[in-house]
Amino acid sequence: MIRDITIGQYFAGNSVIHRLDPRVKIIATLLFIIELFIVDNFMGFAIAAICLGTVIAVSKVPFSFIVRGLKPIIIILLFTFTLNMFMIDGRVLWQWGFLRITAEGLRTAVFMAVRLILLIIGSSMLTLCTRPLSLTDGIERLLSPFKRIGVPAHEIAMMMTIALRFIPTLLEETDKIM
Repeated sequence: MIRDITIGQYFAGNSVIHRLDPRVKIIATLLFIIELFIVDNFMGFAIAAICLGTVIAVSKVPFSFIVRGLKPIIIILLFTFTLNMFMIDGRVLWQWGFLRITAEGLRTAVFMAVRLILLIIGSSMLTLCTRPLSLTDGIERLLSPFKRIGVPAHEIAMMMTIALRFIPTLLEETDKIM
């Protein structure tokens, strides 16, 4: 299960997505994440899923590799889904004792599950299609205007890259310990 985490890993390739400027990929990922939190209907999620599916197809990263990255969060997904399904008041669809499923709870549960899945896959695509060094350079260039007000752009970019680079190492060490 530990080896299934795909965030922070790079999948070598030569697709159009791999060759894009890292700044474009970072900004596109941020816009995608913002869009996921703004959307409040299934049509918006369908559009986001189609866009993400297009990026995956163009990137030529195997879909099975991407889906493998969802395995570690299945428990979180199920927990979130269950809490939303049972804890939100509304029109009762099913009830047994104190347990009840409402239409609003079911809708919210599905929304949250879809949102989390798209969020994980979308953010994974950034690291799967961008070399760590390119990602560092992109972050540094995006933060460079803030140097004027004292933001240490280079240091922030390096910290983020070091954190991403050590995810695979930490996973290997955790796997050995287990």
